[in-house]
Amino acid sequence: MAPWTKTTTERYGVAKWNFTAREERQLSLVVGETVHIQEACEGWYKGYLTRNKDKKGAFPASFIELKEVIIEKRGNEEVVTSAEMPLVKEVTTTLREWGSIWKQLFVKVRFKQVQGLMWDLMEWRSQLLSGTLPGDEFKELKQKVTSKIDYGNKILELDLVVRDVNGNILDPDNASVISLFRAHEDATATISERIKEEQSNVQMDHSGVSARIQSSPTHSLYVFVRNFVCRIGEESELFMSLYDPLKQMIVSENYLVRWGDKGFPKDVEMLNNLKVVFTDLGNKDLNREKIYLICQIVRVGRMDLKDTSTKKFTTGLRRPFGVAVMDISDIIKGKMESLLFSSLLFSSLLFSSLLFSCLFWLWVTMKALVGDIVQIRKEYPHLVDRSTVVARKLGFPEIIMPGDIRNDIYLTLHSGDFDKYNKTTQKNVEVIMLVCDEEGKVVPNAICLGAGDQPASEYRSVIYYQIKQPRWMETFKVAIPLEEMPRIHLRFMFRHRSSQESKDKSEKNFAMAFVRLMKEDGTVLKDGIHDLMVFKGDSKRMEDVSSYLSLPAERSHTDVHKGSTLMRNNSSVGGLSVSSRDSFTISTLVCSTKLTQNVGLLGLLKWRTRPELLKSNLQDLKLIDGEEVVKFLQDTLDALFNIMMEHSQTDDYDILVFDALIYIIGLIADRKFQHFNTVLEAYIKQHFSATLAYKKLMSVLKTYLDVSSRGEACEPILRTLKGETFQHIQNIVTSLLRTINCTVITMGREHTLIVSFTAISLTVLLFFSLLFSLDFLMETFLLFKDLIGKHVYPSDWVTMIMVQNRVFLRAINIYADTMNHKFLDNNNFEVQLWNNYFHLAVAFITQESLQLQHFSPTKRNKILAKYGDMRRLIGFAIRDMWYKLAGNKICFIPGMVGPILEMTLIPEEELRRATIPIFFDMMQCEHKHAGNFKKFEDEIILKLDHEVEGGGGDVRYMELLQTILLECAQEFVPLLSEVRSFVSLVTGLLERLLDYRTVMSDDSRNNRMSCTVNLLNFYKDINREAMYIRYLYKLRDLHLDGENFTEAAYTLLLHSKLLKWSDEQCPPQVDFQSPQSQRQLKESLYSTIISYFDQGKMWEEAIALCKELADQYEMEVFDYELLGENLKQQAKFYENIMKILRPKPDYFAVGYYGCGFPQFLRNKVFIHRGKEYERREDFQGQLMSQFPSAVRLNTTTMPGDDIKNSPLQYIQCFTVQPVLEIPPRLKNKPVPDQIINFYKSNYVQKFQYSRPVRKGKVDPDNEFASMWIERTTFYTAYKLPGILRWFETTVSPLENAIETMSNTNEKILTMINQYQCDETLPINPLSMLLNGIVDPAVMGGFAKYEKAFFIDEYTQEHPEDKEKLSRLKDLIAWQIPLLGRGIVLHGKRVTDDLRPFHERMEECFKQLKKKVEKEYGVRELPDMDDRRSTRPRSMLRSVRQSICSLPLSYVIGIHVLSSTAHAPSFFVTMAAALNKS
Repeated sequence: MAPWTKTTTERYGVAKWNFTAREERQLSLVVGETVHIQEACEGWYKGYLTRNKDKKGAFPASFIELKEVIIEKRGNEEVVTSAEMPLVKEVTTTLREWGSIWKQLFVKVRFKQVQGLMWDLMEWRSQLLSGTLPGDEFKELKQKVTSKIDYGNKILELDLVVRDVNGNILDPDNASVISLFRAHEDATATISERIKEEQSNVQMDHSGVSARIQSSPTHSLYVFVRNFVCRIGEESELFMSLYDPLKQMIVSENYLVRWGDKGFPKDVEMLNNLKVVFTDLGNKDLNREKIYLICQIVRVGRMDLKDTSTKKFTTGLRRPFGVAVMDISDIIKGKMESLLFSSLLFSSLLFSSLLFSCLFWLWVTMKALVGDIVQIRKEYPHLVDRSTVVARKLGFPEIIMPGDIRNDIYLTLHSGDFDKYNKTTQKNVEVIMLVCDEEGKVVPNAICLGAGDQPASEYRSVIYYQIKQPRWMETFKVAIPLEEMPRIHLRFMFRHRSSQESKDKSEKNFAMAFVRLMKEDGTVLKDGIHDLMVFKGDSKRMEDVSSYLSLPAERSHTDVHKGSTLMRNNSSVGGLSVSSRDSFTISTLVCSTKLTQNVGLLGLLKWRTRPELLKSNLQDLKLIDGEEVVKFLQDTLDALFNIMMEHSQTDDYDILVFDALIYIIGLIADRKFQHFNTVLEAYIKQHFSATLAYKKLMSVLKTYLDVSSRGEACEPILRTLKGETFQHIQNIVTSLLRTINCTVITMGREHTLIVSFTAISLTVLLFFSLLFSLDFLMETFLLFKDLIGKHVYPSDWVTMIMVQNRVFLRAINIYADTMNHKFLDNNNFEVQLWNNYFHLAVAFITQESLQLQHFSPTKRNKILAKYGDMRRLIGFAIRDMWYKLAGNKICFIPGMVGPILEMTLIPEEELRRATIPIFFDMMQCEHKHAGNFKKFEDEIILKLDHEVEGGGGDVRYMELLQTILLECAQEFVPLLSEVRSFVSLVTGLLERLLDYRTVMSDDSRNNRMSCTVNLLNFYKDINREAMYIRYLYKLRDLHLDGENFTEAAYTLLLHSKLLKWSDEQCPPQVDFQSPQSQRQLKESLYSTIISYFDQGKMWEEAIALCKELADQYEMEVFDYELLGENLKQQAKFYENIMKILRPKPDYFAVGYYGCGFPQFLRNKVFIHRGKEYERREDFQGQLMSQFPSAVRLNTTTMPGDDIKNSPLQYIQCFTVQPVLEIPPRLKNKPVPDQIINFYKSNYVQKFQYSRPVRKGKVDPDNEFASMWIERTTFYTAYKLPGILRWFETTVSPLENAIETMSNTNEKILTMINQYQCDETLPINPLSMLLNGIVDPAVMGGFAKYEKAFFIDEYTQEHPEDKEKLSRLKDLIAWQIPLLGRGIVLHGKRVTDDLRPFHERMEECFKQLKKKVEKEYGVRELPDMDDRRSTRPRSMLRSVRQSICSLPLSYVIGIHVLSSTAHAPSFFVTMAAALNKS
């Protein structure tokens, strides 16, 4: 492999494909990411991502689009930047930043708005990169781009971009602070005004169509055909057009794409260049309820696709194949932005074959454009160029500009009805149309099948196979020179086409039809459907114009009658006969600015031919449809002015012409034709040539004014002038008012003087650096801190804020040098000055505007590139200043612990590593001064709680804090143990705080409660009472939110237990309304707790508290009035106990298994207290909803290690029964059920779950003979109910010892049974088991139990464990006879070489037996030598249970099986009697 070489020109590029790294040395890329290229080698580049220099590696060169770059030398470092124009780079950067935000706005209102802004920017970026814009258009586009960026940044709450007068981003290094400040003010005002305009547009535009679309009279639709996926096997024609499904009419010309049989365009050069613009669309089209883009597919080839031989069958036939349809109403109306051609996401049109059910696809991209063809070519040069096909509307646009000459006739082959005559099947009719003159000559290239296709001299229709009444609905254009129109007619020939080539050649035309395009009166053929005469005769005669041109072309009622008579009389004209059995209809649409279908308008336009009718034609102008007049606006105006000028010597027609002009102006002023204002203005500026006509017009106007002055009516002219004039005046007044309003708003804004002052002071600070006095420094530090905290500038003025920070940083460093020189030695040391400095520096480093981790990658990179990370600079300065304090450090402990902690929590690795050692320095300093660092520890625990809850800190910080402090302590041995304890304490706190912060945003209230209890217990263990109480109240609030009143009461009860019935003042640990004594606070708490217990129906607990309060009222404070109220309350509670039904809640055991759960849940079992009437299914459903990815375990047995160690989540849930513990005061007494029932589900700590199991051989006659009951007992850490609705199950150390001894005895007994049943087993396992127990080296087990449990201190502290202690002693005593039986068995099986080992084991056993029997008594096993012993099995089973079993009430998870049948043998009975969970 060739070596890597440093690149010279290939330095910067953009990924155009995704690339996934397959090894560590490679770099993964995502489309659009930019890379800096450093080296190249054989089709590979090596470099790093622009957004993250740490991500380096190799990537394929083919995946990169190279960009031109500019390389600058900055010292030894090369800075590579894109050579694109700054505006293009800004657009690119903006799009990347908006793109990440846009995805998050999908469910919000702004989504569509931002999408539109991004599409505009992408479109304009393409225009900028096209390089085809003239200077003035580039300047205009630049203004639009910057305006759009600034507006988008504002609505997305991004930073304000400040620009100079040319629209370039203002470089703060090249501008004064004052000018920068003014530029921010101007930019804010401009964007605010823009937002008001946008909001105004939104309010005026309720339909959702943009203001630009509404105001524009002309629209276009850009369509780019990407691909046509259809394996036809023959050439095809794709006719694309716009269609109104409700009116069932084609709206536009066809766009014709000829597709080859190989799956490509027939003209390969058109590949990826099939673009069309449907133009001339107006607001009427936008207001259509529905509009479709349709594509009709016609194949060109054989009659039937199944015909495979090209020699045998006729080819070149046009046959229908299918149609594709898409509803584009929202796209064309502007309600939905369409896909840009630069996007890789295409709209798809589902193709439905008319012949078979295969699926095909036509892929296009579309975009609605505003303007006519001239305008869109100017505004969208990257989309619409000279090669883009133009498909015009079938009809006129709403505005016909002067000079826009059009002379198109659209003909639609409608339908036909053809008799089969002497044929056995219906004909396959093909229509052939020719454009002929009056001599019969064919006019060449007068037919156009669709836009984008070459003109043809002949048209051949689609052929429908054996259809009597074909319905073609094919539209094409006939374009003929204007002067040729009177001589032109259209001839239609009808021919039967055979699928067999030999037969087809012999077929001749069997009928014909024709139609003239102009009538005798000079008007053009009327729009609409025309039922043409069908003539039959000799094929030669049908092509002779003299045979048919004199005949009527269209049918009428009279024509039909005459034709029938003619047929009956067997007469003919010119050798042709009218076929009454055949019919043929077409429809026409004339789109001409020179040809009219109105006789009156034609008479006015051609007034010179019939001057005697001029007066009547002028008078009848008002009767002509206004739409027809504006269509011929230029020609009509030309005619009117020509009439006036050619009759300059007389005033016969002046008033009539003037009235006609007033009518036309009034017509255009009408809302229906208001868009023609621009046409009229263009006519006046560019085409009006009757320069002397104004004299006649003024004369007529004067006449009208004279009439008006005499009080006579001249309403038409005044109404016309009034409309336009009033509108102009209204526009002027509105403009003036808006200017005045903007000025008033600007002047009335409450600008605080501090904004301007800050800008001025920053300017001064840039140039002002003298020696500073103490007072000046102290005041400046306070001022700076105040300015930083007040957020002087709006948050989006990021440039101004960063300039301010840069100036502040420079000033602070200058002031720090002054402090080091003048105020550091002990004689001049000022604590307050240094304190102000540290607090200012920490406020600076922790201010929101410098926290880069909260910014987008784009913003972060901009700040780092321009200003660097100021936090590191000031952080290192704080560290250096701290270490310079020397002996004065003690003055800032613990005051500076919190600020330093806040600084170290900033997520910047180098900053943390540099500043965390300050903590160890503080510990050293306090320890040296006071012998400990208690103040430091208390302060950091207090501050950590607040900082982490507020969002500071993470796991990495915890690791760094632990590592760095322990490393520092290694060099200072006297503090090592204390530092280790402190680190352990803080690490434990951080773990819990991070868990707490994580679950606080969780939907699971249970998880939040668990973490809260975890924290308050931690604070209780480390004697931080204030923090403990703080979290008690957080837990109380969580309970109240869930209406857990009982648990809320128990939570507050914990706080009350910390208080005494005394008049001492409460410590300042909770924010109360006013200072209170402990008695007052405790009484208040009791009142609240009693209220909670009452709501939770826990009246027994409420009564107990009432009694305690009553005792205080009666015996201590002697408030008999309160005592009376208290006793009444007690009486009410007693009554409630006896009369109100209290439903018993169910209890559920919930196990959380798998490493997918957080630490406080993982592989633990909890007992949950259900709510009233809550079923297990409901509880389980709610539980699973909190962990949607968890798997539910449907068994009740403990899962294995495979599940516990799995990375997934498993939840086990089943109902357990509480075990009643009757209070001693109620035992052996006649207690009512209402009282006892309460204790069945309250004050419980022991829970059981039972299930039947089958053991041994099943007796078909007695199912109970093999039925065993497996019972699982759970103990919770605390009684329920409590401060939570659930508690974890626990096993005490004593219970663990009992379980261990029981397991050991079980193991010995099982092995003895195995060796007695199978003499072939090797002796080694038995040797190891027995020796491991009797060897004195491992006898510590007994000794440890004795030291831990069999001492007076334990017995006094745990009187409730008396029975458990007896059980443990009993198990130890029973182990001796088991060991004895095992050693006897071992002696019988041992080999000679192991005899010494056995003898030593016997000696050890004798010593052990002597000791145990002396302490715990003698136990004897029954004689088990005879396997056929006749000893009662029930007695043997009881012995087995004494040896191994444990009482169910002691150990969690111990299953005990009992049976109604005797086991077959002693050992089987003993083995089956214990089934450990």
